[in-house]
Amino acid sequence: MAGTESFIREAERWSAHNYHPLPVVLERGEGCWVWDVDGNRYMDMLSAYSALNQGHRHPKIIAALKEQADRLTLTSRAFHNDQMGPFLHELSEQLGYPKALPMNTGAEAVETAIKAVRKWGYTVKGVPSERAEIIVCENNFHGRTTTIVGFSSEGPYRDGFGPFTPGFVMIPYGDIDALRAAINENTVGFLVEPIQGEGGVVVPPEGYLKEVEALCRGANVKLVADEIQTGLGRTGRMLTSDWEDVRADVVILGKALGGGVYPVSAVLADEDVMDVFTPGDHGSTFGGNPLGAAVGLASLRVIVEEKLPQRAAELGAWFMEELRNIDSPHVEEVRGRGLMVGVVLKESSGTARPFAEELMERGILAKETHEQVIRFAPPLVVSRQELEEALVPIREVLQAPVAQTS
Repeated sequence: MAGTESFIREAERWSAHNYHPLPVVLERGEGCWVWDVDGNRYMDMLSAYSALNQGHRHPKIIAALKEQADRLTLTSRAFHNDQMGPFLHELSEQLGYPKALPMNTGAEAVETAIKAVRKWGYTVKGVPSERAEIIVCENNFHGRTTTIVGFSSEGPYRDGFGPFTPGFVMIPYGDIDALRAAINENTVGFLVEPIQGEGGVVVPPEGYLKEVEALCRGANVKLVADEIQTGLGRTGRMLTSDWEDVRADVVILGKALGGGVYPVSAVLADEDVMDVFTPGDHGSTFGGNPLGAAVGLASLRVIVEEKLPQRAAELGAWFMEELRNIDSPHVEEVRGRGLMVGVVLKESSGTARPFAEELMERGILAKETHEQVIRFAPPLVVSRQELEEALVPIREVLQAPVAQTS
């Protein structure tokens, strides 16, 4: 039977080298646990970048997947199907928006939102043709398409992929004065992550989103919240914007909307934005397909019925406090919200990668982000007992001398 090294060699031989995964080969998962091909068990503290909020193979989501796979999987949008309407109906009502547009991946949903607010700017706000501007933030991560990486501030995301789409203005994250200064008569939207996930679990100043909402309303600019990673319970509310009672004009969802078994994303907005689309403007062969819609509806119901946002709020507050109480020579700061936690390491301790590798050796799968940050984001179905179990190896690694983790 092939082992870890054999599988890794095969993947490295036949795959493009666009990822740097930890040297573990997984073959099975359940809840917050995964097993590798050699039979070792690990706690998943990454949750596929929050796509597994409901845990691995949640039985209700798997049942919906199997049931629908036995009936009908794809129609394209050339025809109606009996799953998309109920899914979008419940999604819109749960999130408080009158309409939703289904897509597949998070990047597709971001592109959809960009197109929507641009067309709204031209057809409703009256911005002159080809002059629309969307404001974005430094350190952002909204996906990997050429348009999206074009407004990234990260060199590796951009290098070699230009020329890029114009029409984006970049400002510092969390700086309300910078946003105010950047808005002009051609501004149609402000695209922002309520917490920057890939950027290192960066939390903006308290009250920032509320100020953003008021500023955008006053300037007739659409506030577009990218909640692909932060939404659907991850930070202790259904949407992270809910922490400040902010209602974005456009909300982008993905990842956990597919329950970790199928790619499902969506854009939610009011009619003045959504109704700019007419037949032929925008679409997707797989967007809104019956299999994805059935999975999306089951995934949403698990989040609501099992009160996963509340679990994330309670366990997250306790878990972050436990992490802050670790007497570590390496930790600069612990930040986050709910079960989206970043442990920021001191530069003198080196990068986060060796720490992630040490955690892997002790049965914890976490991943470094932005060089100095270890991200902990377990499935929201995790129990306090399981987190207490995880804290034992986490303490060992964070308290170890520098020489053992570099």
